[in-house]
Amino acid sequence: MSHRVVLRHIIRRMPKRIPEEELDAILAVVAAHPEGVPVSTIRGGLPYELPPRMLQRRLALLVEQKRLIAEGQRKGRRYRVPVNNSGEGGLIAGGAEVAARGEVYVPISREAEAIKQVVRAPIQDRRPIGYQRAFLYDYRPNQTYYLPANTRQRLLEVGRPPDSDRPAGTYARTIYSRLLIDLSWNSSRLEGNTYSLLETEQLLELGEAAEGKDAREAQMILNHKAAIELLVDQADEVGFNRYTILNLHALLADNLLADPQAGGRLRRIPVGIDGTVYHPLEVPQLIEECFETILDTAAAITDPFEQAFFALVHLAYLQGFEDVNKRVSRLAANIPLIRGNLCPLSFVDVPERAYIDGVLAIYELNRIELLRDVFVWAYERSSARYSAVRQSLGEPDPFRLRHRALVVELVAAVVRAGMDRRAATALARQHAAERVPPADRARFVEVVETEIMSLHEGNIARYRLRPAEYQAWRQGWR
Repeated sequence: MSHRVVLRHIIRRMPKRIPEEELDAILAVVAAHPEGVPVSTIRGGLPYELPPRMLQRRLALLVEQKRLIAEGQRKGRRYRVPVNNSGEGGLIAGGAEVAARGEVYVPISREAEAIKQVVRAPIQDRRPIGYQRAFLYDYRPNQTYYLPANTRQRLLEVGRPPDSDRPAGTYARTIYSRLLIDLSWNSSRLEGNTYSLLETEQLLELGEAAEGKDAREAQMILNHKAAIELLVDQADEVGFNRYTILNLHALLADNLLADPQAGGRLRRIPVGIDGTVYHPLEVPQLIEECFETILDTAAAITDPFEQAFFALVHLAYLQGFEDVNKRVSRLAANIPLIRGNLCPLSFVDVPERAYIDGVLAIYELNRIELLRDVFVWAYERSSARYSAVRQSLGEPDPFRLRHRALVVELVAAVVRAGMDRRAATALARQHAAERVPPADRARFVEVVETEIMSLHEGNIARYRLRPAEYQAWRQGWR
């Protein structure tokens, strides 16, 4: 047998190298469950489909490399990330970092890893810096790109539903109940809010605040709900303009600012930011000028993912409001996604420290690589989640989507007015005659009646009803 034949034989028998990104994705899922996690949960948490045998081989490799610990046998087998008991996080290849308390860090590039080390340095070792206007003004829409072309294409492939040609906001409305809870909770969590996911769900759906929690935390979550409703209900009207961004801030900041008039108004006073050496602009005229430039630039960007990431970067960097700037940037990032009928970005599973490090890199270094890695990972994560949610819901009814706003309005009116069955039907018929095309009227009345009969305490948030309103109406419903 010739030397070349032997070499080919050896190569064929060599196992294929497993991509490091796949191992990092598995590590990220496991690290999010410090108590250990079964294979089924790992498979469900991955942003892509992986056959059972392939997943088992990757888990076995991670155990062999001592990057995972396997406990139990067969169906009871669980995996967890080893803890570094020295008190400092152990770096897992690719950037998945686990600290002694089980903190997880999303997979990042080597370039982003280097940036992370700079912003993790003691604050006294970092050089104070002010707002760099060139960072904004050097950006040229549709010529400058923070996201590479292959990344934008990949995000489009994972975030675009089969029926993406439907009206703006269709995707978001299809998964609305889940999105409302996920985005409200995750965006609040990134601000240090201590509500759990279940407590958030109870607050949003039943109006019941968690015992022992600060009232500001409940207010923060409820404000997110109002802001998300604006983006979804007015999907065909919102955009990168003063109306949208100022009102987004007003909703997110409601009852949370020392000066009530500061909601929805650009900053007129200096602000400082804890934990960073970055000093935002102080001159109101410059803040106004840069804010307008951000809006004009964002509005001119044609790619929805580049547009979303640009907003995430620059609205937070400017610090144009007295507070609540990062929250505005996170929800504003969803504007092109909701308008484009793409999967929304809910920041599900994004570690707070990874997000903060990415924002610090923008503040202090004007480097986008770390936040970009967090953004891309977060979007793929959200897409996988809502793809599964959407499949479980089945295809949305186009008729209900077309008349959704009027149906919600009428159901709420019936409840708040304490109407009985006869009055409710009369109201539905009246509005059908006045506001619905003749061919749709009979079906419209049927839909309204069905929605009213289907009301229960677990779905009244869909109609912006309070529990007390629902209970009062229910007692007199005949």
